[in-house]
Amino acid sequence: MNPPSMYFLYLILAVLLLDFILERLLEYLNTTRWSDQLPDELKGIYDAEQYRTSQQYLKLKQIFSWVISSFSFLALVALLAFGSFVWLDNLLRVFTNNPILLALLFFGVIGMISSLVMIPFELYSTFVIEERFGFNKTTLKLFILDKLKGLLLGTLIGGGLLALVVWIYSSTGNSFWLIVWGVVTLFMVFMTMFYSNLIVPLFNRQTPLVPGELRDAIEAFAAKVGFRLRNIYVIDGSKRSTKANAYFTGLGMKKRIVLYDTLITDHTTEELVAVLAHEIGHYKKKHTRQGILISILQTGLMLFILSLFIRKDSWLAADLCQALAGFSGWKATPGFQLGILAFGLLYSPLSLVLGLANNFLSRKNEYAADRFAGEKFDPTALQEALKKLSVNQLSNLRPHPLYVYFHYSHPPLLSRLKELKSCTPK
Repeated sequence: MNPPSMYFLYLILAVLLLDFILERLLEYLNTTRWSDQLPDELKGIYDAEQYRTSQQYLKLKQIFSWVISSFSFLALVALLAFGSFVWLDNLLRVFTNNPILLALLFFGVIGMISSLVMIPFELYSTFVIEERFGFNKTTLKLFILDKLKGLLLGTLIGGGLLALVVWIYSSTGNSFWLIVWGVVTLFMVFMTMFYSNLIVPLFNRQTPLVPGELRDAIEAFAAKVGFRLRNIYVIDGSKRSTKANAYFTGLGMKKRIVLYDTLITDHTTEELVAVLAHEIGHYKKKHTRQGILISILQTGLMLFILSLFIRKDSWLAADLCQALAGFSGWKATPGFQLGILAFGLLYSPLSLVLGLANNFLSRKNEYAADRFAGEKFDPTALQEALKKLSVNQLSNLRPHPLYVYFHYSHPPLLSRLKELKSCTPK
């Protein structure tokens, strides 16, 4: 291996190691906030028994996270060291040199092996951890069907997009990323508008919220704040878990609010309207459009940097691809699939920075949506809803601030409750 390729290999390994160490450090900091006794600030939210259960749940999930993370890290380092990705690329080139087919086979094989390896971990998480704490409602049959449907969707949508991107890359010059950016942008907007109509029904049943007290209360609030609302749906989330949620999706005439059936079961009408007021607040504050715009800009930045990694006839692309041969001595053939893999491994530092910015903005928007719900409806009802959601999911209510800074897209519960105390309904 030539010196530049060796330097890139060491750089990739260093990035992976630093990322692994950072994540384990953040998880450790969270453990310093655990307590055997109910903290004073959580009295009135958790009772002593619920708190002990939540601590057991968090500890078990933490151990499981360490196991998966360590396994994934060691497996990836081994694959890189032995040049497994270059070996696979060379093997597939025996059968075809078509760039589209080669990329589809390369990522298809990696994706299939990765999915098969992760199945035991997913089974343990679903049928042991979640089952032990009363969350799991998934049957083995449903688990298998979900995996098969996910595989089919990944093949059709992911494979189709990948084939189109490789075709554009092969057919155009080094400015291919601009065309791909346009294609991906259209796809993102399309999925934002139609995801709930096209993808969700493959996994869950969505039914219009029946006329009655809850629908009347939601429609009355929507009319009060000038929010045109035609589509209110209930999703059968209880078929997989007891955990509850609600979300807003779509744009324009395709916008809809979706409530989990578990949410309706566990909350009063006032609490449900408060949750929906929060979601409507995101729309009224234009957070949805803001999120789409930011995603488009970040996608453009990512594709531009990617174009540097896979630029045709570039020494950088050649050396990066050769770096994936590790210490094996395999000769790498520069190509789209190896270039994009090297890019993905080296992109994580920038991804981390962008993630920090996204989380900061997201937490800011959550506070704004909370204030909207508190001022336009009822802060007490939203506080009670947030408490129930957190307790029913055994959430960590005392995360370390640094962990929040890196990973939380929503503010911790105690911070949200404090902010809502200052809200006065108008």
